[in-house]
Amino acid sequence: TTQEKKQYYMTQFGKKTGSLHFPGTAATYQNETIQVKEVELRFYDHTDETTWREKVDKVMKERFKDHDLDFVTLYFGDPDSTGHKYGPDSPERREAVKKVDQTVGYIQETAEKHGLSDHLNIIITADHGMTTMFKGEDVKEIILTDIPGFSLKDLKFHMVDNGPSGLLLPKEGMLDKVYQALKGGHPNLHVYKKEDMPARLHHSKHPRILPIVLFADPGYVINGFYVFQTYKGQHGYDNEDMDMDMKNLLVGPFE
Repeated sequence: TTQEKKQYYMTQFGKKTGSLHFPGTAATYQNETIQVKEVELRFYDHTDETTWREKVDKVMKERFKDHDLDFVTLYFGDPDSTGHKYGPDSPERREAVKKVDQTVGYIQETAEKHGLSDHLNIIITADHGMTTMFKGEDVKEIILTDIPGFSLKDLKFHMVDNGPSGLLLPKEGMLDKVYQALKGGHPNLHVYKKEDMPARLHHSKHPRILPIVLFADPGYVINGFYVFQTYKGQHGYDNEDMDMDMKNLLVGPFE
């Protein structure tokens, strides 16, 4: 819509910033927002290589050349989307990686075309890795309501069915009952009281973190009533797992 594509201009720390379809583009933080931004429409297709190149053209010409921005973020939704659907080791995901690699080459070509190569730093990064999901008749899925002694009726609020982690807010006086029921309830489910979370995960002090935190082992997700997700690839696991690793690539003068 026109509103979603409305451009905002604002200077922060003396630098002008922009974003194109990057996660969080629409967010406002401490009453400040990105100066030039474009938010993707709902159900936007992040796997279209032609669209990727159009976005690169827009960033190089419109954002850097026309608006003279200092910093721009640009997002490609693959190979994440394909990895979720087909699995990280699938032929489809390998093909998606090839497409992204070609687009990275196009970024460099377009920077040269617009005379930006000698003063443009390009940083290619990711926010997570991905692992293959365990599926099949011999796999014991994590379904909370199948665990003896646990009931969703003992909760005031819960956040599950979103992947390998979950948050629970027990009703008053039910914290220990819920915790004891889930603790050891599944061999691939880890249950913590908020204050007992491993410090290295930095997931215990924020007020929005609920009293009970759930984490699944790689390859598993946390379900409430039934198996909700059908993904063949998933992320969001313990960052010490090698499948969650990601790489940074940097090209440019870096002055």
